[in-house]
Amino acid sequence: MHGPTMVGWLLVALCAAASGYCLLRSRAGAERDPARRGQARGEGLMALGMAAMALPAAVVPLPGWSAWAFVAAFGATGLWALAARHRHHAVGSLAMVYMALVMTTAQAGAGHADHAGHGGAGGIPVLTGLLLAYFAVHAVASGIRLIPAPAAVPAGGPPGAVPRPELLSACRTAMSVGMFTMLLTV
Repeated sequence: MHGPTMVGWLLVALCAAASGYCLLRSRAGAERDPARRGQARGEGLMALGMAAMALPAAVVPLPGWSAWAFVAAFGATGLWALAARHRHHAVGSLAMVYMALVMTTAQAGAGHADHAGHGGAGGIPVLTGLLLAYFAVHAVASGIRLIPAPAAVPAGGPPGAVPRPELLSACRTAMSVGMFTMLLTV
């Protein structure tokens, strides 16, 4: 397996794992707050779409209409995120629409290039750069928030247990890293 195909499969695995966790988390028994269930469901579906888009085209060729299906699905998700005032979800959805549109130009041109399901036709460099910067900053910032605060040690007592960071935050960080990686192929 050569580099681009391996990266594509790693992205598929990362995004599928994040999707599975988020979708399980969205079940009523796992999360009591309906708003957080909705967020987990949205992130799970986003990660599932990212996994599908990251499939290495040399191994799993997508049908010609798949890019337009991604545009429609992520466009609808982006509009929902904007209406719900979920800015990060909106940016992620619109980035996926952008990458899907780049896929359509690649499919119309020289065919489907082999890397994470994206065509290598190239998008708009400034827009790609802004999206890369956004997801890099988001991944680093959310990754830093995963670092647990030092536990307060009561005088003369055993150290307190440091609460584990929520796995949902780790999924968000992983998805930002995945989105950054996918944007590198545009």
